[in-house]
Amino acid sequence: MKTLKLIVIALFVFTISNYAQEEIDKMPEIKGGIQELAKNIKYPESAKKEGIMGTVFVKAVIDEVGNVVKAEVEKGANEELNAAAISAVKNTKFIPGEDKGEKVKAEVTIPIKFKLDDKKDKE
Repeated sequence: MKTLKLIVIALFVFTISNYAQEEIDKMPEIKGGIQELAKNIKYPESAKKEGIMGTVFVKAVIDEVGNVVKAEVEKGANEELNAAAISAVKNTKFIPGEDKGEKVKAEVTIPIKFKLDDKKDKE
C-alpha cells in the first residue's frame, strides 16, 4: 500500500532590507526558531491528494514589536500552497529587527517548501 508522507521544509532566508533603508544591524528572527513557523504550516488536503508540491516565497513586513503587518507571495507555487504559506507566516511571531539599538520595521523573504514523499509501506 502506498502512503504519502508529508514533508514540509521551511527555509528561513532574509532579504536585504529594512523597510526604510537598505541595511539594518539585526534582521528579525522567528521567536522559538524555525520549528515555530513549521508548526503553523498546514499542507492543504486537496493539494496532498493531487500531489501538488512547490516552494512559496513569502515577503513579509515585521513591525517594531515582532508582528507580521503585511505578507504577500513574492513567487508562488499553487494557489492553495500560496494561501497556506501566507497563513503560516501571518501566524508566526518574530523578534523585531534592530538598527543602531532601535527596534525597526523590516522586510524579510521566507521560502517555504511543500514536498510530499511517496513511499510504500512494508506489510
